[in-house]
Amino acid sequence: MVMTRSAETRTDRGSSLHDFRRRWLVPMIFLTATALVLFFGFYSLDHVLSGGRLGNGIGPLERYGEFDPASITDAVSSLAGMIAAVFGIVITVVSIVVQLSANRYTGVARMFLRDRLNIAVMGYYVVTCVCGVWLSVSIKTNFVPHVALTAMLIATTLGLVVMAPFFGYVFWFLEPQNIVQRIRAEAFRAVREGAFGADPNPTLDAQMRVVTAMEELTDVTSNSISSKDKIIAGFAVDAVKDFILDYLEQKAKTSERWLAIGAKIRANPDFIAMDPESLVDLEHRRTWVEWKAMRQYLGIYNESLESMRDINYLIAIDTRYIGEAAGRLGDMDLVRLVFRFMNSYIRATLNSRDVRTAYNVLNQYRLLVEAMIRQGHESIVIEAIGFLNYYGHVSFDMKLTFVTETIAYDFSSLCQVANEQKVGYEHRLLESFLQLDRPLRSESQEQALLGVRKAQSKLAAYYLTVDEEAKARLICEDMRHEPYGRLQAIRAALEGVTAKDFWEIIDRGRNFEYMPEPQRARLVEFFGWLGVQPQEQQEPVPPSSVAISSSS
Repeated sequence: MVMTRSAETRTDRGSSLHDFRRRWLVPMIFLTATALVLFFGFYSLDHVLSGGRLGNGIGPLERYGEFDPASITDAVSSLAGMIAAVFGIVITVVSIVVQLSANRYTGVARMFLRDRLNIAVMGYYVVTCVCGVWLSVSIKTNFVPHVALTAMLIATTLGLVVMAPFFGYVFWFLEPQNIVQRIRAEAFRAVREGAFGADPNPTLDAQMRVVTAMEELTDVTSNSISSKDKIIAGFAVDAVKDFILDYLEQKAKTSERWLAIGAKIRANPDFIAMDPESLVDLEHRRTWVEWKAMRQYLGIYNESLESMRDINYLIAIDTRYIGEAAGRLGDMDLVRLVFRFMNSYIRATLNSRDVRTAYNVLNQYRLLVEAMIRQGHESIVIEAIGFLNYYGHVSFDMKLTFVTETIAYDFSSLCQVANEQKVGYEHRLLESFLQLDRPLRSESQEQALLGVRKAQSKLAAYYLTVDEEAKARLICEDMRHEPYGRLQAIRAALEGVTAKDFWEIIDRGRNFEYMPEPQRARLVEFFGWLGVQPQEQQEPVPPSSVAISSSS
């Protein structure tokens, strides 16, 4: 790890040096060289054409350096005025651009004024102006301060030349993605400065800086959503995730004082609104930083529902990344917190009846549960499938047919992963899956029940391919009392899907009902136990036989 960090540090330094050369050194050298070559070229030509070699026989450079006190007084005074005018132009342009950015992104002005390079350039112009003023009254009738005058000429030249790269730097500095990355870096810098020491004051200040940074990222996201700027909103959402992942790598080394909710952040609206007992629990579980980050996610999620769905999907993805990282580190309190927020996403989505977003979020939910299975977190998996079962019933009652089907097929996939991983609690997943189907209350729920039963039949066919007949029999017994017409429709639907890819572009990439040929072939055996023959071998089934009935 030390070697890795050292390599990263060297890479960052090399990148900074490359940026300095590209953004500053090369433009300044080019502009200065071009200006001086042109000037001294024309000056030398005038020197030759004007008979400069008569008299003393001096060259053009020597002639240029012979400053006459009587003739340069006005020129020296104008140097101070010129650099002051340039400084005024720089201040005007920078003020306008920074103000426009500050109206959109919170904290930009403060960030700009804390940047060392910005301060250095502004300070350079101020110092040069002061030197020019003092130089303007230093010329005497019989004395010219050659060194000071030459230095002022060089400083004024540099002040003129530096304008172009500085403007480029300012516009680069204020690019939204750079603002986002700078806020994230500031948050992690606060962690490094306040999370590892025993002194309370730096810790309390650092906690406040972290909370402020996350709220600033939320503001950036909200403003971007309002202006339909999906790219910047995505940058800000990812920045929160990146900060948390970096933080988790260092969390084990942080002090107890840092993990407690300090006095300065207790007044934050997100904390002060919490029930005192919940606040104590949050402190005990040592997850206030992650809670604050995902609390910001939840606010963004609710704001972007039905207005920028891709941000909802991205939030679900990033929350899953946080959960997987917590699982690898063994932070079970954080994993449970992640599932609480994922559940909140699903609840908000169901309340808004946004089927498409629910479909995408459930995909991330399933992937997170799969990760927990592979990481060996049994209790977490058992809790998660209970949540899935609950939301399957909720969506069924709300007549959100496709959401119920999605949960059913996700359940089927999780049972298959559990079987592949040979976990000892696989039977509990299967039992929960068999409780997903519900009695029909209206005809509009028929499609949802068909989806659940198809997912269960698909799982039974998988069990038969891996010689798990007893588990396939459990599914068969659960479906035995279904109407014959419904079972026949399920068989026909599953056997009719031979293409892996759905006929439209979908994020999951695979048709729900698709099965590899060996698995699809075992449907014959499974439906044979239920006495369901291929549809072409049967008399047409009257529509009334596919009636609304109670599901087992």
